Amino acid sequence: MYTASSSVSAPPRLQQRSAFPAGAGPYLDRADPGRARRTAGATGRPPLSGRIDLSGPQGAQLRKAVASVHRICPEFNPVQVLRRSGRSVLIVGTTGRTTAVAKCLLDHSPAWAERLRHEIASYRAFVRHRPPVRVPRLIAADPENCTLVIERMPGRAAALTRHPVEAPPRADLRAVLGAVVRLNSWRPPAGMFDAPLDYGSRISRYHELGLFTDRDLGDLQKLLHGLAQAGGRHGMGQFCHGDALLSNILLSPTGPVLVDWEHAGWYLPGYDLATLWAVLGDAPAARRQISQLAQQAGTAARDAFLVNLMLVLTREIRTYETAVQRTMREAPPVVGAQAQAGGPTAGEEQRLLLRRLHDDCAMARRAVRAAVGTR
Repeated sequence: MYTASSSVSAPPRLQQRSAFPAGAGPYLDRADPGRARRTAGATGRPPLSGRIDLSGPQGAQLRKAVASVHRICPEFNPVQVLRRSGRSVLIVGTTGRTTAVAKCLLDHSPAWAERLRHEIASYRAFVRHRPPVRVPRLIAADPENCTLVIERMPGRAAALTRHPVEAPPRADLRAVLGAVVRLNSWRPPAGMFDAPLDYGSRISRYHELGLFTDRDLGDLQKLLHGLAQAGGRHGMGQFCHGDALLSNILLSPTGPVLVDWEHAGWYLPGYDLATLWAVLGDAPAARRQISQLAQQAGTAARDAFLVNLMLVLTREIRTYETAVQRTMREAPPVVGAQAQAGGPTAGEEQRLLLRRLHDDCAMARRAVRAAVGTR
């Protein structure tokens, strides 16, 4: 934060299962990270093999998804399901000599449909104006039916889980931060992207839900007011990926590749850096570097980073609290010899992560109050 960041008081986490649906990221099936590591080759890609099972009720969904892809890309030859959740399916295949990835929405609720349409709009914008980072090439898209086909980029994910247990190697972090900083300095033409996050509304909503105290509300509103007065590049003026998780960054021999552009747009400065800070709880040195990068432009940049950090951490807390509750409802009890023989359960791992997130949020809250005191 100011130069924040030490490790927190929560005990070290053991290997955790993701609280998110299997394969919640772009290209690797995170239901079994170990398998993904074993099968990935030098490029980090799982091998293309096997046939897609189109039988049964789930097969019907896949047939519908493949049909929607063929409507916009008839030459697409499906080879393997990379990820499947209740919301979407990711299918790898070929289009001529090109390896491609098709993303098809299964849950067409308005919120999820809007996210995929936003991602399609981002890829279309990148055709006309290339960002200063590598992104997959758009092959075909149908916003109406929420279907997207892009090239499959070489590389391995910088992390296989949302909150990696071990800090990535320094070289990987250096490459990731370099790519994020380059992207944040980009100025796409006016009107090409909007502002996906309404800061005032989000802060008020978290206060109404009891996630922010009255003092949090007042402090964050004061910082927002100061940023609005500062204007210029410290207003709603930094282009961000919007979901800069390590799992959304592929490390290739020719440099990092950013994927999953569902939230791209204009944010307060430091939103992407705040996202990286939040998920690197086991990398205090990386956190210090991120804090320094976020604040090097001055007081206004520091304040913007702190507002972003409070929102990102609170979102993570809310998500994992829901995950813990779901796990407690669904997981069978572990007792006796079974409990002694096995490692920590999914619920225990999620609770350890949740404890760390609460510690982080308390640290951010103290930094926000100190920042308000210096204005």
